[in-house]
Amino acid sequence: MTTRPLAVRWNPLDWPLTHGPIPYAVLVAGWAALLLLAWSRHRSWRAPRLLGALLLGGGLTAAVKLGVDGWWRPFPEGTPDFVMRWIAVALFAVALLCFRLPLLTRHRTRLLAVGGAALVLVMASSQVNRGFDQYPTARAMLTPDTGVLTTDRVADTLAAAPGAPLEETWQAPPGLPAKGTLAVTSIPGHASGFRARPAYVYLPPAYQAAPRPLLPVLVLLPGQPGGPEDWVNSGGIQGLMDDFAAAHHGLAPIVVVPDPIGAPFTNTLCMDSRIAKAQTYLAVDVPAWIDQHLQAASGRTARAVGGISFGGTCALQLAVNAPQVYGSFLDYSGQQEPTLGSRQKTVKKAFDGDEAAFAAVDPLHLMARQKYPDTAGRFVVGAWDHEFRPMQEKVYAAAREAGMDVTQQAYPGWHGWAVWRQGLAQDLPWLAARTGLIR
Repeated sequence: MTTRPLAVRWNPLDWPLTHGPIPYAVLVAGWAALLLLAWSRHRSWRAPRLLGALLLGGGLTAAVKLGVDGWWRPFPEGTPDFVMRWIAVALFAVALLCFRLPLLTRHRTRLLAVGGAALVLVMASSQVNRGFDQYPTARAMLTPDTGVLTTDRVADTLAAAPGAPLEETWQAPPGLPAKGTLAVTSIPGHASGFRARPAYVYLPPAYQAAPRPLLPVLVLLPGQPGGPEDWVNSGGIQGLMDDFAAAHHGLAPIVVVPDPIGAPFTNTLCMDSRIAKAQTYLAVDVPAWIDQHLQAASGRTARAVGGISFGGTCALQLAVNAPQVYGSFLDYSGQQEPTLGSRQKTVKKAFDGDEAAFAAVDPLHLMARQKYPDTAGRFVVGAWDHEFRPMQEKVYAAAREAGMDVTQQAYPGWHGWAVWRQGLAQDLPWLAARTGLIR
């Protein structure tokens, strides 16, 4: 499909940025710009200058690698290789520009050189975005539209009949809204003292009905770095749940997306430790807030927790450390264990070097000595994710040995939203059945 039909059919904000003609056009234009930056008829443009640009670009890339992974460490597992490759391409373009500008005397050619380097930067950013599928459209970069959270309580509610799903008792009333609502709210950490960023809450169309059906709750957790808005913007959670509700007479799980880390680049390990009491926040404060502010089904069978990357690891941690709260979990591309980069560093910073304290809450240690026959989960990972897939296969095997009802699925893709969105779309019917919503 060309850009012209796209312009006729859709708003430019909805043009696909991770597949189709646009990212490929940017890729071709970016490589062409890089070649033009590297080639010149100018008599002063000789091999030493090109070699100097290569050395400068390589040096800048090494400095970025050292600064990010050696000092800052926003990614506990390190910056992904494909990201570093595109950073290297972008910095090589910057280095070429630095060597070219002194040779250009005309204002126009200087502007063209700057524009070419900028185009390479756009290309590199586009390819990183394609790798994570973080922003499938420009609209995903915008702040989502939200309304006021419905916290009123009604006297007339509808629960599922014993042994039957809620869908078999429910009848959608006339005039039921076609879509659910999305709201931003604060979930304070009364028990944990944890200072979280605002959470997102999705309420399906049936929540607006009278009598109000008591719906199950899915708690979704973002990755790290990241925030709750990622599930809304990149995950498309509202559209996914609205589609499910449209196929089930307005019924869908309530979705709560709290903040487990407090800031984009913080790593709480989703544990109670010297860093923060993140587990208490997610296992005590968040469920208490749900019970106080939302009318929903109660009990572990009606509560599920899921997440991506750090959030997937966190979901499994909650399933084994707080099984009385969450009876089901979704671990999407989770890690082998909570980590700040290494076991030694994690234990030292979070538990003052106490290995036993770490082992007391680490999922692999817990599943090795306890059974969880009443817990069920789904593991999802990218088929080409060579870093996280082996870790998750190990955790999946441990979960099976611990008696959990679990499955694992690998979808085409890497460590990104293309895999995670597909995973949730496929797992949602299972989760709805597991939590008593549908047969």
